[in-house]
Amino acid sequence: MGANRFRAARLVATPYDLRMGIPDFVSELRRSIGTAPLWLMGATAVVIDGDRMLLIRRADTGEWAPITGIIDPAEEPAVAAVREAAEEAGVEIVAERLSSTWVTDPVLYSNGDRAQYLDLTFRCRYVGGDPRPVDGEALEAAWFPLDALPPMRADFAERIRHALEPDGPAVFLREPSGS
Repeated sequence: MGANRFRAARLVATPYDLRMGIPDFVSELRRSIGTAPLWLMGATAVVIDGDRMLLIRRADTGEWAPITGIIDPAEEPAVAAVREAAEEAGVEIVAERLSSTWVTDPVLYSNGDRAQYLDLTFRCRYVGGDPRPVDGEALEAAWFPLDALPPMRADFAERIRHALEPDGPAVFLREPSGS
């Protein structure tokens, strides 16, 4: 079902390849496999400081979102979330717990690359640093009251909803998502 699921699913075109950094290991893979679908792992950092949340406005889509990024080979997912927060928003955080796991819809990038991600979302605590765009993947970094978050994609809002639970087991689907 893997390859068929990719062909049947709605593909989302995004200018990722023009504005967001592509990890070296992905570029090396692309030299060998071209635009064939890649199965990648990603980490989402939902950064909370009391009654506020840190979000970035993505350079590729202009949307507000939690901090996200691709997990490097052999990198621990929580370490990736912490690294991405430093790289994208210039902040130091602590990953407190895994809050959810998701398989994203397949993505078709504007250069023809195809990918799908296993996302691991972490509830993270802000430690320090002045939030600001650092590596070009964010246009802005800003704090929002938890009860006044800006509009965002449903999948990001769902990741945030689960991360806002103070404790409990991570959420995961027990059946195929139907994508």
